[in-house]
Amino acid sequence: MTAPESSPGDSADTAAAPADPAVPPQPLLVLDVVGLTPRLLDHMPHLKALATDGSYVPLRTVLPAVTCTVQSTILTGALPSQHGIVGNGWYFRDVGEVHLWRQHNALVGGDKLWDAARRAHPGYTVANICWWYAMGADVDWTVTPRPIYYADGRKEPDCYTRPPALHDELTDLLGPFPLFTYWGPTASLTSSRWITDATRHVLRTRHPDLTLCYLPHLDYDLQRYGPDDPRSHAAAAALDTVIAPLLDDARSAGVTVVALSEYGITRARRPVDINRTLRRAGLLEVHTQDGMEYLDPTASRAFAVADHQIAHVYVRRPEDLDATRDALADLPGIAELLDDAGKKQHGLDHPRAGELVAVAEPDAWFTYYYWLDDARAPDFARLVEIHRKPGYDPAELFMDPRDPYVRLRAATALARKKTGMRYRMAVVPLDPEPVRGSHGRIPDHEDDGPVLICSTAGTLTTPLDATEVKSLLLKLAARH
Repeated sequence: MTAPESSPGDSADTAAAPADPAVPPQPLLVLDVVGLTPRLLDHMPHLKALATDGSYVPLRTVLPAVTCTVQSTILTGALPSQHGIVGNGWYFRDVGEVHLWRQHNALVGGDKLWDAARRAHPGYTVANICWWYAMGADVDWTVTPRPIYYADGRKEPDCYTRPPALHDELTDLLGPFPLFTYWGPTASLTSSRWITDATRHVLRTRHPDLTLCYLPHLDYDLQRYGPDDPRSHAAAAALDTVIAPLLDDARSAGVTVVALSEYGITRARRPVDINRTLRRAGLLEVHTQDGMEYLDPTASRAFAVADHQIAHVYVRRPEDLDATRDALADLPGIAELLDDAGKKQHGLDHPRAGELVAVAEPDAWFTYYYWLDDARAPDFARLVEIHRKPGYDPAELFMDPRDPYVRLRAATALARKKTGMRYRMAVVPLDPEPVRGSHGRIPDHEDDGPVLICSTAGTLTTPLDATEVKSLLLKLAARH
């Protein structure tokens, strides 16, 4: 694994000098096509044509190569050590709780792309369509998934928008945001199609100077089946077809398109139970309620927040560091265990990071599981419950293949939901064996890593670091 030696976009001076106010900025559309790699481009003719007619280079990502971290680096030009997004979640020491997938933009430090653009182009307008940390961001139009949590426990699909009137406008046009196809066992192209259509509508009606669009579809089948499976290739082709009208709209409107990805998904079949190892070593503590075990972060001497191929290991006291290292030293599937020096080398030395950071081997990934007996697992373990699990769970993409009645039980739960009754969609397996793909470590080969495409020929000539994308976008905005 290579480490970043510098972060050229760290400072606020990445913005160009103030532009001539009589010359408007060049409008930009930035597509985050999750999981896009050079290999997958061969199955996506419209994006490949964009790369061929324009310019295209590999994108050198950051550690961890996960959505929240990489997006924050792209939008600030900074490494995690500066912007503070050390993963898709972390241990919030001030409240003694693990939280993943928070949404408030105030969590992201550094100089944001839109602030830099407004220094050069006063009045610069921005639309964020489903990029992360959208809530509270100082942009002009926001669309982000936000379920309705009813008082009786029901969860219904919806989204949050700013201005608020945009919510009803999009819902009337496209229907409610399809939350249950955005993640979970029924995750599908439907959510990316809705996001694409919402982006097209905002482009036609608002004409932002910068439009950010997040398209998650490739995340699903690449984790389910692996990147080389024909079903994953079919998913890439299907997404490319959905994107095509958006690319046509941008071309017709004279909008420069930048398509990029945060990471590539590689084949991975070895789950690594890092928390179970820490528990067996007497370092991780649980508490029990109603026969179910819950991680007790405040009592644990050490525990891990698993995030794909990265795990932040939080060690409560310095005197427990050696015992934690010893417990993990021989755990199969761990390629590196980063200490303070290792974190600094990778630009991950931030107070939110674990005292140690475990990096998986190329074909391995970390589970969040901490119970030793499935009969003691908490009830949320069998649910799609991204905010209660103290780590990422790719098994949420599956219905339990070992349960012959799983679809019947899902149908029964859905029927209860439709009649307004309480329900539990307990269909997620506790066995992670079905997972075939993962990401998070720095890829060993460029063909397995993220890409950067620009519709303008000659713009991209050599591979770029993720920290350099912000400067690139500011330069593209200045061209007209």
